[in-house]
Amino acid sequence: MALNIPETASYQGAQQRLSRGYIWVIFALTFGLILSDYMSRQVLNAVFPQIKAEWGLSDTQLGTLSGIVSLAVGLLAFPLSLAADRWGRVRSVIVMAALWSVATLLCGLSHNYFTLLSARFLVGVGEAAYASVGVAILISIFPPRYTSTVTGAFMAGGMVGSVMGIGMGGALASHFGWRSAFVGMAVYGIVLTLLYMLVASPSRIEGETGGSAGNHSSARPPVKRVLRDLFSSPALICVYIGSGLQLFINGGMLAWLPSFLNRAYDMPLSQAGGVAAIFVLCGACGMPLCGALVDRVGRDSPRRKMFLTIAFNLACAILLLTAFQLPTGITQLVFIALGLFFSAGIVGPSGAMVAKLTPKAIHSTAMATLALAFNILGLAPGSIVTGALADRLGLAPALQLLPIAGIASAVVLLIGVRYMRGNK
Repeated sequence: MALNIPETASYQGAQQRLSRGYIWVIFALTFGLILSDYMSRQVLNAVFPQIKAEWGLSDTQLGTLSGIVSLAVGLLAFPLSLAADRWGRVRSVIVMAALWSVATLLCGLSHNYFTLLSARFLVGVGEAAYASVGVAILISIFPPRYTSTVTGAFMAGGMVGSVMGIGMGGALASHFGWRSAFVGMAVYGIVLTLLYMLVASPSRIEGETGGSAGNHSSARPPVKRVLRDLFSSPALICVYIGSGLQLFINGGMLAWLPSFLNRAYDMPLSQAGGVAAIFVLCGACGMPLCGALVDRVGRDSPRRKMFLTIAFNLACAILLLTAFQLPTGITQLVFIALGLFFSAGIVGPSGAMVAKLTPKAIHSTAMATLALAFNILGLAPGSIVTGALADRLGLAPALQLLPIAGIASAVVLLIGVRYMRGNK
């Protein structure tokens, strides 16, 4: 099956409507918001030990606090992205960022498990469609040949934000208590939301994206056609499923790395958060680098892109399987870092493949479908299932099982390659 969709005129339009400097300013602000998104999401993981000690929570309850954000994202990404395609992406981004920032502030004001769980759910509601809407804006104003690179770089902001959330959250919590960590993340998000409101102009940007409040309703594809285009080929479906399974590893590792370092290496909270942040940074580096490598090696060959992505997944699985068989020490930490480097290498290529297989007008919704797979199959169950297994087996044995998801992802993507016989 041929995977080529003709390049749209969006970038040519951007050249006429938007200056190069303005495009990069929009990238910087959009990237800054994905930092805020993941800082607010992952700061919780740095303060697990303090919350566990204060409220006497189980690992399952802690995993649920982490996973409920991804669960909300998975459930709401599709409908909210569909709404953003119709209402306007810039306006939608402003509302989303304001909501998750205020909800993060409410996390810092929580005094029992239920109120914190509710506030975390609101964080997920605010963040649900941001990744898909943000990347849809960016891929429409950058050259199509850079789709994997831009997607990977933008999504790497999630990993960088995780680094900042875990590292800064651990530092703030160790000095001022865990609630201050949430307040700090909230302040950053609120400030950046105000900057985005001042700089990002819907009238300048919306014409370059598929969704605008000003678009005539006749230009909007009907929902039935949107659903058909979202699942137009077995290869596309395999990309959704395979990507989600691979992100199961990230869900478990991001949520539980600080606690693993605290328990297995007896690191204090601030040190565990800092070391975990370095590991997450390895994943942040791997995401755009893997995306750029796929762009270069598989430029005109979707099958080659898929094979390279499969190689990333298998490398991650082998490295992490090896890591958790080793005794605690520097060698184990090196293998964990290398495994995390490849753990999210699928994100850029999968986003590029979804963009190539779906019409421009529904890119936000298509990316939301991919985000749904990321969260429902990967990030949400990754943290929750790992926590439940940790209650029964211990945290280290639970982490040893995570690479199985990477192997399953590689198998699904290999099936998807069968439907690309018309490509090199």
